[in-house]
Amino acid sequence: MTRFTKIKLMWIEGRIERWLRFGQIARETITNRTKRTITVNPGAVFAFVRWAANEHGTVESRIDILQAPQSGETYSTVPFVTPGGVSLLRLSGWPKVESVLIAIDQVEAENIAPEDACPDHWRHVHNRISCSLAPRRYTPARHDAWLKRRELAV
Repeated sequence: MTRFTKIKLMWIEGRIERWLRFGQIARETITNRTKRTITVNPGAVFAFVRWAANEHGTVESRIDILQAPQSGETYSTVPFVTPGGVSLLRLSGWPKVESVLIAIDQVEAENIAPEDACPDHWRHVHNRISCSLAPRRYTPARHDAWLKRRELAV
């Protein structure tokens, strides 16, 4: 039996934002104007951004880059993601979230879909940004090496 991963998204202007920055959507269910549920296939990589504010300002800024678990694979639980995901990157605080968004933009600038990038790159980005260091660029040469390595594993 295939287990799909569901992500509950929400957008309430100026209060709550839960959205996907990238990822292949298998199915989308719209609940109402502010809520919807996205389903992704096992093995899919996606970036889930959470932001919340109250009358005093921002109370949460977080980004998770996750890989939807395959059947029988261990995974981490993440709020609003059912059942959870294999964590490739998990950072909080707006400066770090912004750095991750810039790293995602850089991958896209190379004409590479972020969900197709090597999962190890997102672990690298997590580690470097956690230490307040700039991550290395994900280049087409690195991507080609990843694609060749992935072919050997099959």
